[in-house]
Amino acid sequence: MEDDAPRTLNPAPPPPDHAPAPPVPAALGPPPPIAPIPVPPVLRASVGSDSDREGSIPRPSADDYEVSEESRLARERQEKLVQELLMKRRAYAMAVPTNDSAVRARLRRLGEPVTLFGEREMERRDRLRSIMVRLDSEGQLERLLKAHEDEQAAVATAGAAAEDEGPHQYPFYTEGSKELFEARVEIAKWSVARAKARLERARRRRDDPDEDEEAEAEFVVNQAGGLVLECSEIGDDRPLSGCSFSHDGTMLATSAFSGVAKLWSMPQVTKVATLKGHTERLTDVAFSPVDNHIVTASADHTAKLWNTDGSLLRSFDGHLDRLARVAFHPSGKYIGTASFDKTWRLWDINTGMELLLQEGHSRSIYGICFHPDGSLAASSGLDALARVWDLRTGRSILAFEGHVKPVLGLSFSPNGYRLATGSEDNTCRIWDLRKRKSLYTIPAHSHLISQVKFEPQEGFFLATASYDTKAMVWSAQDFKPIKTLSGHEAKITSLDITRDGQQIATVSHDRTIKIWTSRSNGKENDMDLD
Repeated sequence: MEDDAPRTLNPAPPPPDHAPAPPVPAALGPPPPIAPIPVPPVLRASVGSDSDREGSIPRPSADDYEVSEESRLARERQEKLVQELLMKRRAYAMAVPTNDSAVRARLRRLGEPVTLFGEREMERRDRLRSIMVRLDSEGQLERLLKAHEDEQAAVATAGAAAEDEGPHQYPFYTEGSKELFEARVEIAKWSVARAKARLERARRRRDDPDEDEEAEAEFVVNQAGGLVLECSEIGDDRPLSGCSFSHDGTMLATSAFSGVAKLWSMPQVTKVATLKGHTERLTDVAFSPVDNHIVTASADHTAKLWNTDGSLLRSFDGHLDRLARVAFHPSGKYIGTASFDKTWRLWDINTGMELLLQEGHSRSIYGICFHPDGSLAASSGLDALARVWDLRTGRSILAFEGHVKPVLGLSFSPNGYRLATGSEDNTCRIWDLRKRKSLYTIPAHSHLISQVKFEPQEGFFLATASYDTKAMVWSAQDFKPIKTLSGHEAKITSLDITRDGQQIATVSHDRTIKIWTSRSNGKENDMDLD
């Protein structure tokens, strides 16, 4: 074994008659010394003479780089989007009059048309805002200031003319009509009586030793678990979009994409009337809770009121886009319509007048329903929000956030403090109006939920319809599934429940009406109606 000590080889001197010997390999001798690497002098910025600047290294400028056409276009698009965003921010920050007469006066002083053909108050105010932003961006600030000074001078002149009155102060809100005020007073009186009766009944059921709410709920849930398919009928030659039972359960109304609504007698499901009058597909239908009036909603931007004999009573025109859902107020005197124009509206069925035009959603509004007491309304939209409105004051009192996709179905529970919502995220959420939060999230279906309905008498169970071709029935106590209604071959678009909770109707894109009933145990199992 060789030792590890390095060995030094002494090469022999080269003979004088030959060329110099080749260099010795590095492995056979010590490495030659390495010459130091020269370090360039550090260049410092100088503010002295030009001769000092000549020694500096030039830096490349933006012009030295070659920018592709695609990059240039992308930069221009980005700059344009940034400018648009800044314009929108400036527009929202700009003070614009809310009173329509002040908006018209400002447009007149700016030399713009006071109104355009078919222009409404909101559109006129938005046009004024855009004009003011444009003038501001173009540097015509003096023109804006002059218009403002003219308005102030006009207000001062009007104030000087009136001895005891100061300058007129416009309200920050849009003043409602006299008819809306009267409707709100009537709704308030009607809802107070309903709420009082509901609370007295709840106290009686709580204090009466003969009342066992849990046993009654269990009985009703067991009945719902025995729902069976009783009848299936072709409803139209186009997909069906909505269905609604009459207040006594003897008739069923359906709407279809053909633009025709039909009335059917129950329980034989025999057609008794056809409602023709819309020019586009129907999106929903609803029966009045107090009489035999029917309202239909359509993609032709209108809703129509019908009698059971098929005669048209009234048309409600005003929406700017197609309607989605329609609902009757519990009093039967008003209807609510939800539209893709981002508004829902309240109408008087006796006069056909639009009482309320309500905004509040950032995207299209799809669902609408009314509280059993009649004091509240709930709306849902494609912005994944559900809002609760006080009809007596017009205020938005609750905004429920939790769904991650559009909310398509809404239903208040008869107990008065629960709201169910169905969404495109395949879930059904139960909200508590008292706690202002979500109590339960039900992963109900494998596809979007198109409609939700509480059992209308006591709210002991909840039914959901979905595009997965199934309808589900859930217990309202623990929200566990108690029945799956399978039978449709395509998307289920809507469902409804009779007032006694014994029948459920579902309609689908397969053009069929299916009636599910739990009457197999006889009339003695029916719920007692108060």
